[in-house]
Amino acid sequence: MPIPFFKTEDNLLNIVILLPCHNEAIALPKVISSFKTVLPNAKIIVFDNASTDNTAAVAQQHNIPVIYVPQKGKGHVIRRMLADIDADIYVLVDADATYDAYSAPLMINTLIEKNLDMVIGKRTTISAQENSAYRRGHKFGNKLFNFLVKKIFGDVFDDIFSGYRVFTRRFAKSFPALTHGFDIETEISIHCLNLHIPTLEIETPYRDRPDGSFSKLNSYRDGFKILYRIVSMLKDYKPLAFFGSISAMLTGMAFVLGIPLIATFIKTGNVPRIPTAIIIGALLVVAFSSTICGVILNSVAKQRREAKLMAYLNHASIQTTILEKHRSLTATERSTQPA
Repeated sequence: MPIPFFKTEDNLLNIVILLPCHNEAIALPKVISSFKTVLPNAKIIVFDNASTDNTAAVAQQHNIPVIYVPQKGKGHVIRRMLADIDADIYVLVDADATYDAYSAPLMINTLIEKNLDMVIGKRTTISAQENSAYRRGHKFGNKLFNFLVKKIFGDVFDDIFSGYRVFTRRFAKSFPALTHGFDIETEISIHCLNLHIPTLEIETPYRDRPDGSFSKLNSYRDGFKILYRIVSMLKDYKPLAFFGSISAMLTGMAFVLGIPLIATFIKTGNVPRIPTAIIIGALLVVAFSSTICGVILNSVAKQRREAKLMAYLNHASIQTTILEKHRSLTATERSTQPA
């Protein structure tokens, strides 16, 4: 049976648009009106993350429900979203009016047709004037961290920090969301790579913020948080590689320090620098201990990965969900027909 093609006027699927907001009163009306136009049957929910402007009032003026998240940080917001909202398809988009709402139907269609669990809006500037949407520091950091993630975890994503994602219930209800801030996108991307979750990137226009609206991202502070998150997830997901690298570094240091001592010992039979020899021995002991830690934690990481994978597989794919809804609808129609 062919999978039904999604249409925006089709009420079969429960689609929800999630808008994380922190002081987005200026940009929010444009975002709401755009998504109401392209996805009229989808439910829009604003998550107000400790805003100090009238973000909540603007949402309520447009008859949009507001959920308050007092803990400041995008990670807290997304964790609350995934815990509280139940839907077939989730559209997660930053409420800063920089993302193109008209890309959403294509992203949803791609998710369904290819039976994916996540489609990411890969940001592309469409004119020289809108190139300012990507600040120079942000563009450099994006390329650098994408390069690191590709080398460490796999060459799949070109824009791991995109705030525009469409994903399934299967992903939403199996993703742990452990981080607190802007590094949540890093956790999402590495989680997908670790479990080999079917994902795809689709280019989407990326525009500058409306006048009077300002980015909350701090290039250096949040950049260091993201770097820490990548290293932390390397330790958690690939402990043998992490601790093995430390072991190799310490062993190399011991080797460099030990060459002169070995040469002197071969010539004279004496060890002239006892403190250096002690340091070399300590480095080798720590290197060996690091290797043992990596081996043990690698087994633990494997068990954790299996547990996450089982939680992921506990939910139906989007195509299976659609087929089940069609069967249920058909059965209901047959039961209401006169004998």
